[in-house]
Amino acid sequence: MRRSFSNIAQEAEEGEIDITPMLDVVFIMLIFFIVTASFVKESGIEVNRPDANTAQAKPRANILIAINDIGEIWIDKRRVDESQVRANIERLRAENPQGSVVIQADEEAKTAKLVAVMDAARAAGVYDVSLSTEAN
Repeated sequence: MRRSFSNIAQEAEEGEIDITPMLDVVFIMLIFFIVTASFVKESGIEVNRPDANTAQAKPRANILIAINDIGEIWIDKRRVDESQVRANIERLRAENPQGSVVIQADEEAKTAKLVAVMDAARAAGVYDVSLSTEAN
């Protein structure tokens, strides 16, 4: 019993598995996870935060503002003038309405700058404002 070449080729073609739908699903899942991923945001500079015994982690801190020891304000890796803090917070708040503000103030920073940034956050409509510290 001899089978013709066309019958063998047809049987081999019927036995193959088409993985195209699986690749489509994997690609769609990859896009979904990239879009919904929460990326770590940084303020732009490293500051020496003061120590605190009662420090607690803040999981939903999306708007990070840093104040260094010479009074410079940094948001999104950019130096920002004190008069522009409110506008930047409003922009970041529009991108993520559930986010909160965390201020990373250097332990040598002036209290006046810290209060000005806190006032700007409240004027922008964000009342969940926290100070970042080092845990003991």
